Amino acid sequence: MTMITHGTGIVVDENIPAIEIVREFDAAPEQVFRAHVDPELYAQWVGPRSVATRITRWDARTGGEWAFADDRDGEEIASFFGSFHEVRPHERIVRTFTCEGAPDGVALEILTFAELAGGRTRLTVLSVVEDFTTRDGIVSSGMDVGVTEGFEKLDELLAKEA
Repeated sequence: MTMITHGTGIVVDENIPAIEIVREFDAAPEQVFRAHVDPELYAQWVGPRSVATRITRWDARTGGEWAFADDRDGEEIASFFGSFHEVRPHERIVRTFTCEGAPDGVALEILTFAELAGGRTRLTVLSVVEDFTTRDGIVSSGMDVGVTEGFEKLDELLAKEA
C-alpha cells in the first residue's frame, strides 16, 4: 500500500513489517540533516501542528540517546525515546524509536539524506518493526498526519533559513 500526501510517500510493504517514508526538500542535505540532529530545530518541526514538542534528552551522536514529549494544551499526550546507533553527518542516521506507551514496539529507523540536483535533498526513512501487528498499529495511529504536517513545518523552517 502506498499513500502520497502533500509530496510525502508512505509505503507499507505487505511482505515485511516495515514503513518507508520518502520526501524531497528544497534544501541541501546538510540543512535537512541538521534539522534532524539539532534539538532546537527538531522540536520546531516534528509531529502534527496540534502539538508542541519538548526535548527531554538529546545527544545526537553515534552511541547517543534522545527523548521528547508531545504536549497539547499544556498536557503531555505522548512521549518517545530511543538511541542513536549511527550518526553520519549529512548522509545517514540509524536510530531506534519507541513510544513510551508501547515499549515493546521499538522500531529500527534508517534515515538517508540523498543529494539531488539544484541543491535539493531526498530523505528516505525506513522503519522496521518486529511484526505486522505493530506495523499496522503504527499506520492506523494517524502517523501519516504527524509525518505529513511535520514535513510541511520542516519545509517552512528550511525556507526561513534559506
